[in-house]
Amino acid sequence: MVIRRLRRLVRLVIPSIKDLTLAWSTIKGRWGGFAGSFVAIAAGSAVITACGILLLSGLGTGVTPERYSGAAVVLSAEQSFWLDESAEVRYSERVTLPADRVAAVAAVPGVQAAVPDVDVEVSMVTPDGDTVTGPDGFPLLGHGWSATVLGPFPLREGRAPAGPGEVVLDAGLAERAGVPLDATVQLVAGSLPAAYRVVGIATAPGGGLDRQSAVFLSDEQAVALSGRPDRVDAIGVLAAAGADPVELAGRIKAAVPGLVPHTGAERGDVEFLDVGDARSLVVETAASFGGTMVLFVVFVVASTLALSVQQRRRELALLRAIGATPAQIHGMIGAEMTLVALAGVLVGAIPGIALAFLMRGVFILAGAMPADFEMEVGLWPLLISLVLCMLSARLGGWLVARRVAKVSPVEALGDATVEPKKLGRVRLAIGVLLIPLGLLLTLGEVASPGDSAADTAGSAVLLFVVAVGCLGPVLLTVVIRLAGPFLNRSSTAHGFLAQANSRAGSRRLSTATTPLAMGVTLAAVQVFGASTGLAAADDQLAAGLRADHVLTASSGAGVSPQIVDAVRGVPGVTVVTPVARMRVLVTFPSEDSTATQVFDAQGVAPDRLSETMDLGVLDGDTAQLQGETVALSRVAAETVRARLGEAVELRLGDGTVTRPRVVALYENGLGFGDVTLPNDVVVAHTTARVDTAVLIRAAAGTDSEDLAGALREVVKGYPTVEVGDREAFLTAPGSGNSGDWALNLLFQTVLLGYIAIAVVNTLVMSTAARVREFAMLQLIGASRDQVRAMMNGEARLVVFAALLFGLLATIPPLVGISLGLTRSAVPSISILGLIAIVALTVALSWGAITMATRFAMRPAPVDAIGGRE
Repeated sequence: MVIRRLRRLVRLVIPSIKDLTLAWSTIKGRWGGFAGSFVAIAAGSAVITACGILLLSGLGTGVTPERYSGAAVVLSAEQSFWLDESAEVRYSERVTLPADRVAAVAAVPGVQAAVPDVDVEVSMVTPDGDTVTGPDGFPLLGHGWSATVLGPFPLREGRAPAGPGEVVLDAGLAERAGVPLDATVQLVAGSLPAAYRVVGIATAPGGGLDRQSAVFLSDEQAVALSGRPDRVDAIGVLAAAGADPVELAGRIKAAVPGLVPHTGAERGDVEFLDVGDARSLVVETAASFGGTMVLFVVFVVASTLALSVQQRRRELALLRAIGATPAQIHGMIGAEMTLVALAGVLVGAIPGIALAFLMRGVFILAGAMPADFEMEVGLWPLLISLVLCMLSARLGGWLVARRVAKVSPVEALGDATVEPKKLGRVRLAIGVLLIPLGLLLTLGEVASPGDSAADTAGSAVLLFVVAVGCLGPVLLTVVIRLAGPFLNRSSTAHGFLAQANSRAGSRRLSTATTPLAMGVTLAAVQVFGASTGLAAADDQLAAGLRADHVLTASSGAGVSPQIVDAVRGVPGVTVVTPVARMRVLVTFPSEDSTATQVFDAQGVAPDRLSETMDLGVLDGDTAQLQGETVALSRVAAETVRARLGEAVELRLGDGTVTRPRVVALYENGLGFGDVTLPNDVVVAHTTARVDTAVLIRAAAGTDSEDLAGALREVVKGYPTVEVGDREAFLTAPGSGNSGDWALNLLFQTVLLGYIAIAVVNTLVMSTAARVREFAMLQLIGASRDQVRAMMNGEARLVVFAALLFGLLATIPPLVGISLGLTRSAVPSISILGLIAIVALTVALSWGAITMATRFAMRPAPVDAIGGRE
């Protein structure tokens, strides 16, 4: 018995040659009925292939190391906080190592030498006054001379630096800057310049450096500029003769705890933090979005296949009537979907590769991936796409075949001629219950720990989308009865036909209207939710930024804290507020475990803070921001369930764990950041140990231009510091969301594009299948223009109903998002976004119906009336 059931299961999963032959005959005879499923699978294959390429590229590629190319193993600290065994969050700043680990690594058998390395981002000012940075926007980095062996960097001319005022340049930098041996240059670390004599020119490994330029100082001077005498950024290991790098990495990890060894291409992750950040982001987003797309492929394929099966109901009913068993129906539909899926996957593979590179371009545009991050295009993404799309198609086919196969032969013949009028009780109950549940989540302030009210409201849109999907036929029937007479004049022939056809075929019409309305809801919530957040952030910045002048860095890492003291004494300056930025992680209790959220943070000086930056304090006092204290935005406090006076577990940008006490809650987190810390705390835990900007408030009656001139005189000795107005604060490095909006827009566009394909599929299939109906109308006297006008009337109903249901379903989520972000029930609606949504809805529906109608009316009525179903 068990063996027999296993055989049946295998036959359902793997069609026999006989089943495939029969399926091919069916497909050849009714290729139009399978076109929708083919297009859905091909589009899904393209997206899944693209996600697979990105995923494998993130796991296996990166950027070739440059300065560490001669090291067998490169050791670093853990640069990520691991949420669980598979999910990580990268720290925003470099996590350093204790300097005493170098001696411990050198003692491991197989290690020839362990070399510490520090990175100091600098700018160089040539004798001609030109400021020089790295190539193509990459940084100019200073290192200790001992680290040259990791390249190696042999001297082309000159000698090694022996004192604090001497430097060696890599050959590419010296040639690009036009600096000869024995020239004197200024190196600006942070904002502080110092004169150095060029005592040597070194040759870079591999013929040159592509992602950086290097200057080598004496080891003591490099450590002094880093500001961390007891810390190093990385440890490069030179292996003894015959030692295998991978085995050596394992021995070091076992002997010296707290180190993360890197070999091969992974050494580039230590040398270039942006590569490791990009790798983590690509893997996470590609995996999550690819999984989401698999679910959508199942639903869309099942939807299009259900419509195809509905159009074949007479054929399937006849098969059941002449003795076909449920297993045979399952086998036939499964074999059909196997062939369609195979063809769809192969056709979608090439567009999938192109889509992967397009998505890579968006990652680069958003600043989330370096431009030289390599893509790996192999067979694995294609095979993964083949397996996932095949399983999705077979699952969709099985779901559709279940209903057809379980009907008795007599009932099948009866069902073949009558469109079902009532929705299933379960479907109706689910649709009705989801509406109050969605209202509770969006307006009932029941955000779960780890989610703010705005996040919960944004997620609740899926409940309304599913509710629209469940209740679509019922809602459409109401619209047809109430709005149909206004949209279609019943006094005309085509108006009467459109109204009558819509009432009689409401289930058919709802198969097109429902997914279109769902797409409108998803698009509107994404567009208007983003516009609400952006508008609120702009309003908070405009109202809260009270500084008259802003100091920023034109190049280099930022503004050194010493500049703050220099400008405090300028006549007319009353308040000076340094601002440093980083990203922090807050861990908090969540149900039976803990959760961790990432927030943008700023470090400010609390003295008279409200005169340069109004955070909109709701409770507490920002003047207490000293030592281990923190101020949280209302949204952040709600998310982590923190209250005034309580301590929160917070990880700073470099991984340092602290438990500051909450001393203030404020409203303007969208504009200034959700976490505010003391300035010295943030500066001490950033990689460059500098401020992002310095806000300056002028005394009453001070002339703005005179003060700006006085400030320029003070900072004249700091080549990279600029004096700007309020707008300079908005564009300072570290401001904004680092392109997250662009990535979100990318994935939402891809998702909505796939929904649009499903909508067009459904409209074309449902319209093109009415060949005999159009022929019958023409034979009894209707003109072709009247038939087209009738279809235009149906298109008006589809567009009106889709926009009505879709936009109504967005109201609760948008109100919830607005309440969560701004405490106002009125969201910010983008007029251009609304016009785009309406225009796209009209274009998709009207265009698809018009095109399919013209196609269906191509045969002569006499020929069409005798054709197959």
